[in-house]
Amino acid sequence: MPPTLDLDIRPGFGLGQFELGMSLWTVLDFLRQGSNQHYFPQVDVKFDPDSPTTPVILHLRPHLDLLFSGHHQRLHTICLRRLQDPHPPLVLKYKNHILSSSVKGSEQTLLRLGVGQAFGPTYPGDDLCYPGVWFSFEEEGITRRDSLKSGRERSPQQTDRMQEVKRVIISQTSANEEDSDALAEVQICPVMHGDLKEVVVKVHEGILLHFYSSSAEPVRVRLGETTAQDLTCDLGPPMSVYYREDDRMTIHSKSRKEDEEIDTGYFYNYFQHGIDFLISGTTHVVKKIILHSNIPGSAMFQRYKRCPWAIEGRPEDDEDDTPPRKVFYTRFEDLSHFLSPGETPPQMQLDRTEEEQQLTLPSSATRLFGFDGVILEVTETSHVATVMLF
Repeated sequence: MPPTLDLDIRPGFGLGQFELGMSLWTVLDFLRQGSNQHYFPQVDVKFDPDSPTTPVILHLRPHLDLLFSGHHQRLHTICLRRLQDPHPPLVLKYKNHILSSSVKGSEQTLLRLGVGQAFGPTYPGDDLCYPGVWFSFEEEGITRRDSLKSGRERSPQQTDRMQEVKRVIISQTSANEEDSDALAEVQICPVMHGDLKEVVVKVHEGILLHFYSSSAEPVRVRLGETTAQDLTCDLGPPMSVYYREDDRMTIHSKSRKEDEEIDTGYFYNYFQHGIDFLISGTTHVVKKIILHSNIPGSAMFQRYKRCPWAIEGRPEDDEDDTPPRKVFYTRFEDLSHFLSPGETPPQMQLDRTEEEQQLTLPSSATRLFGFDGVILEVTETSHVATVMLF
């Protein structure tokens, strides 16, 4: 018998283990854990392969649909459906009060009457809408805005108190419920604290990391200066340390001598920030910085959280406090002109699936474009998958 899925509703904040504002990387990492695979044995990821900034939907069959915002990949909306499906059995609660159960022997169906008893009065209509949560009596198809409009035009006498709830939708509350947009970015909330808000890239210098916290100071990482100890103090210990053994790219180095000892170094992997740091094995200072865009459908998808990088250009003068920037969803053509106007950068082909025979993708090949101090890895749809600073 499958384990019971016990979920509590927190209007405007989350459902069960899922908090609104959680990153896509965090949620998928959570679902991969062995203990959770019993509750969520089948996970489908849906996205637009032509755009890395359209929303991503996770289908956790049969009960849950999770909608993530397109730019920052944050959990925006949770949809709970098929409440009476016993595979696995589901118990839905609100403030320790059972609303619905599909557990054999203690079945309980959530009706319009039960919603009113638990949540109190609200606008009459086809759906019951409360701040941060609404209950639908249709399997699919109706939008929240349509629900609110139709609800205020319908009289209470036309509703059936014994209607069965087919879907429960949890989203953040806003000042104007009618103007809330399901495709908008998630409002800043406590679950984001400690995550990266923005990474400003300064070519030839390093990066400046801004975090979601009013008190946190930006962290500056300088190429050739910041040490491994500095990274540990500022960012905490890395999730992984990888000692580089692959030196195939050295064949392209013009300065390499036959008898020169190669400083292979080691990587500090901060998967939770979408950043790798290559550290010298002799001086232990940062030699290279790699930023990952976590593009759905790419070979590196889900290995790293999306890094919200922005490459900063040169200011027009000494008094320019807002130099131009190009962000992570900028197409390669614009970035190329931004970094090297009027020039065609050299390029190489890369296929990250060559060493992973079990991984097959419709478009696994990427191109590496070299600029002064920057290498961009670009997908076939002209989106930047990784940025490497050196």
